[in-house]
Amino acid sequence: MDEAELGALDYCYVTTTGRRSGKPHTIEIWFALDRNRVYLLSGGRDGSDWVKNVREHPTVGLRLGDFDVIARARLVDDTDEDARVRSLLLDKYTPRYEGDLDEWGRTALPVAIDLPGA
Repeated sequence: MDEAELGALDYCYVTTTGRRSGKPHTIEIWFALDRNRVYLLSGGRDGSDWVKNVREHPTVGLRLGDFDVIARARLVDDTDEDARVRSLLLDKYTPRYEGDLDEWGRTALPVAIDLPGA
């Protein structure tokens, strides 16, 4: 798959290391691919277990289709990057989803996964 095909997928899979258990935990989540980064929005903000795990152990496994990589995740703390994350995800998913994504797009916590070489 090329980058456009990977970016068009509905979901990616992120595997974090449990902050207490040390065991792998995998979630299926919406994403946006932007060059050498994958962006996510956590609707549960920093209360989500996967976000808590990322804070403790930022090295994650990422699967997009048949592409698997070990990468580094981080919370987005730059205002411009934050706006880009929200825009990318809302632009991608609003046409695909029948519900209202406005609140999610405004309040969710943005997370970036920097791919190797980024």
